[in-house]
Amino acid sequence: MSSTPLLEGLHVVDLASFIAGPAAATILGDFGADVVKVEPPGVGDAYRSLSRMPPNPRVEGVNYPWQLDNRNKRSIALNLKAPGARAVVERLVTWADVLVTNFPPHTRAKLGLDYDDLTPLNPRLIYADVTGFGEEGPDAHLPGFDVTAFWARSGLMDVTRQHDTPPAMNAFGSGDHPTAITLFAGIMTALYRRERTGEGARVTASLIAEGAWAAGMWLQAVLVGGKAPRPVDRTDPPNALANAYRTADDRWLLLAFANEDKQVPLFLQAIGHPEAGENPRYADSQSRRAHAGEIAGLLDKTFAARPLAEWRQVLDAAGLTYGVAQTIEEFAHDPQLVANGILVPIEDGGSDRYLTVDSPVRLEQEPKVRPRPAPDLGEHTDSVLRDIGFDATGIEQLHKAEAVA
Repeated sequence: MSSTPLLEGLHVVDLASFIAGPAAATILGDFGADVVKVEPPGVGDAYRSLSRMPPNPRVEGVNYPWQLDNRNKRSIALNLKAPGARAVVERLVTWADVLVTNFPPHTRAKLGLDYDDLTPLNPRLIYADVTGFGEEGPDAHLPGFDVTAFWARSGLMDVTRQHDTPPAMNAFGSGDHPTAITLFAGIMTALYRRERTGEGARVTASLIAEGAWAAGMWLQAVLVGGKAPRPVDRTDPPNALANAYRTADDRWLLLAFANEDKQVPLFLQAIGHPEAGENPRYADSQSRRAHAGEIAGLLDKTFAARPLAEWRQVLDAAGLTYGVAQTIEEFAHDPQLVANGILVPIEDGGSDRYLTVDSPVRLEQEPKVRPRPAPDLGEHTDSVLRDIGFDATGIEQLHKAEAVA
């Protein structure tokens, strides 16, 4: 195992905002890349203020979403619309191995930041672009967030609700972070290609494509003529053994039996009704589907008789597959997260260290860098300018021209 991070020496320019693009750059930084976050002076990336938007939790003194998706970066405050900014952009592009953007197509064109604008400056550049609705088609110009382009547009918002209930919002970022993984994978694939060919490449990802992939099994069924399931009525489900049940202490269990021939006898024995296995109405998977509503009613009464802790003991002893609908607070203290390095401490030099969520990509032989605090707006402006070749006079002129701050 090397003590040198795998991507040390890789230069990344993060021109993106909010979550998917910046999070992909964060994963590169987790493996040691030098990531420069480019933000507009004054307000910076609007993501800095997201924690103040309901229903996000308020935590005094900690900008937790900013820390999560912008750790291990340097920040330069650059006004891309200022006349003097172009020289900075060109030097950043020449310096960079990877550039990440999520500007809409018309904004990229207006600012001269299209792929074709920048590759002449650096033919080895990996240009990574993430959009809401893709690069082509009638909706390519629309703004997209994960709740709209990933969650709502894909059908996931519809199929995950219960019958006769309104759709629910997804947790913020739950479509952005998988999209970030896709963009990261594309970037690494392009870097591998560059090793073989010497040439840069354009990498694209979109929230709508990620939604299609997430909903892929049922989307594929529709594409070959199948009928997608409608929102489930849990009292009359398609499959009573892939259904949620309430316990005596108002908690929810989700059964997930994939191998019914093996698991159903174990389950019936565990819940104290082995005789039900002899009932022809429940004897095989076909009959259980035909009487799913009836079975669900019986299981509702069964699970309502005992609290969650007891049911966990029963189901665990039988080796059965189930899930507990945990709260986020419970998940934050789930021992599996610390045991597997999914939560790691922020290295901020303070005495009160707190944990953050590690990116899920890991190589056993390649250590990640320890998470450092996300940057203040423009915290590294002058040092970045020096790294890309500006001298003290040039930096002073950029400040006077209000191209940087």
